[in-house]
Amino acid sequence: MSSARRQRGGGVGGGTRLRVALGARSYSIQIGSGNLARAGAEIARCTKATRVAIVSVPEVGRRYAGILAKSLRSEGVKVHRVHVPDGDRAKNLREAAKLYTAFLEKGLDRSSALIALGGGVVGDLTGFVAATYLRGIPFVQVPTTLLSMVDASVGGKVGVNLPEGKNLVGAFYQPKLVWIDTATLASLPARQRVSGMAEVIKHAAIWDKKMFSRLESVAEAMLELDPAVLESVIRRNCEIKAEVVARDEREAGLRMLLNFGHTLGHAAETLSGYRKILHGEAVGMGMVYAAGRSEDLGLAPAGTRQRLEDLVRRVGLPTAMPRFPRRAYLAALRVDKKRVDARIRFVALRAIGRAELVPLTPAEIFPPRRGGKTASTRV
Repeated sequence: MSSARRQRGGGVGGGTRLRVALGARSYSIQIGSGNLARAGAEIARCTKATRVAIVSVPEVGRRYAGILAKSLRSEGVKVHRVHVPDGDRAKNLREAAKLYTAFLEKGLDRSSALIALGGGVVGDLTGFVAATYLRGIPFVQVPTTLLSMVDASVGGKVGVNLPEGKNLVGAFYQPKLVWIDTATLASLPARQRVSGMAEVIKHAAIWDKKMFSRLESVAEAMLELDPAVLESVIRRNCEIKAEVVARDEREAGLRMLLNFGHTLGHAAETLSGYRKILHGEAVGMGMVYAAGRSEDLGLAPAGTRQRLEDLVRRVGLPTAMPRFPRRAYLAALRVDKKRVDARIRFVALRAIGRAELVPLTPAEIFPPRRGGKTASTRV
C-alpha cells in the first residue's frame, strides 16, 4: 500500500494512523475509540490556528462539541460553536452564506480554522466554506457518522447542492486532519448506521473482493458496533479511499470509480427534494441498479447483481429505485456532474471487487420500461 501508509498503534493516544499522500497537501487519518478528548493538541499542531469554529448540527453539538472545545482550549485555542440545520437540504448556498456572516462576526481570519463535527453534510458544507472563506482557511474533519468516517471525510471533495442536482457547486480542498472517534457511533440512530454501510459495501464492490467476502461474514457485527470489527473495517475503507485519492486527487479518471451507485442514487435524492431518502439509502439502491445494468450490458457475469443485492438487503438498505417517472430520472441524469458532452461516465462492475467507467447516455443508463418494469430495477 504505497499511498496510504499505516501505523498500527502509532497514532496519537493509540489506535491507528493512516497517511493520505498528496505531497504538500498530505494529512493524517487518526482512528481510535474514545479519543475525542485528545484531539485538541493534534488539531492545533496541524492547523496552527489561534481561533477555531466548530460547525455541527444541534444534536451532535450538544453531545460532543463541548468535549472537543475543552480539548482545544487546553491548547490555548479560542473556540466558537456554530450550528447548522440537520439533513441534506441544509447543504446549500444559503446556509453557506450564513456561515460566512457568522465567521465574520466572530472575527475569524486567516489564522483561524474550521472544524466539521458531524456527518457528511456538515463535512461537505464546512469544507466548502473553508475553501472559499477569505480564499481559503484550514479545516479539520471530525466525523461522527459511519458514512462520513469511511468516505465523506476523506479526500477533499467539498460542496453544496443546487435544486437541480447534488454537489453541483464545490471544490477539491483537502482537510489538515481527519480525526475519527468510533465511540461516537454509539449515539448514531440505527437508520443512519445502516445508511453508512452503503459506502462500506461500495468500496469493497469496486476495489476489494476479499473485503466484500468479509463483509458477508461480519455485517451484523459491524452494525452492532463490535469494536474489533468496526475499527478494522473503517481502517480498510480509509486505506482504499486514501489510495484512490492519492493516485487521482481531482477525479480525472480512477477516482470516478468511487461514484459507483451514485449516478442513479443522486438522481433519486434530487427527485425526492433531499427528503425521505438518506444518502446511503440512495447509494444502496443505485449500486443494485448499476450492478444489474452491468449484467444487462454484458460487462459483469450473471449473479453479480444478486450477490450485491443480497448484502445490501441484509444490512437493511433498500434495493429498488423509487418509482419516479422515467422522464424525471432522465432530466436528473442530464445535469450529472460526471457528464461529458452527451454521455455520463457510468461506473459499472466487471465483477465483485473490480469496476470500470463506461460512457453511456442517460437513455442507455435508464432504458425504457419493459413489461411495466425499467431494465435492471427489479421493482
